[in-house]
Amino acid sequence: MWIPTEGEGTQIQSYKHNGNIHRIWQETTVLKGSRRIIIGGNDRTMVTESDGRTWITREPAICYFHAEHWFNIIGMLREDGIYYYCNLSSPFVYDKEAIKYIDYDLDIKVYPDMTFTLLDEDEYEHHRQLMGYPDVIDHILRRNVDKLIRWIRQRKGPFAPDFVDNWYERYLTYRK
Repeated sequence: MWIPTEGEGTQIQSYKHNGNIHRIWQETTVLKGSRRIIIGGNDRTMVTESDGRTWITREPAICYFHAEHWFNIIGMLREDGIYYYCNLSSPFVYDKEAIKYIDYDLDIKVYPDMTFTLLDEDEYEHHRQLMGYPDVIDHILRRNVDKLIRWIRQRKGPFAPDFVDNWYERYLTYRK
């Protein structure tokens, strides 16, 4: 696997279990790149949906990807605090073209007060049947929901105080 260079721009490509593209973020600046972790930042980047529709993100975001965990975490900086959107997904791969992962529908939204909501359970069950997610994937994802909830409660990783703010400051140095 390639290691992205800090300061370079790259795409983020999300796929579904059946191999179809789900969503593409056009430009994310790599803030940290290793074989295990990629941290990126973006602001007002174009996102293309699988049906070709596009939209622009509304606020700066710090993205956390790990090669061993079945989730990724997006910290969005808004006027009233940091919101997190956690995608249950395959671990990332990076191939010089993009950061890539399989989106498995389940999401956790975390609010600035660190309360959270598990989202899209119905969509997960529908796609699990439709695309034939194996039982082993279901078990891995359920364990990773529990792991994410522990991280949220313990303020671990991207949920740690100042994590998003510190990486956002680094992102701003590349924007100058």
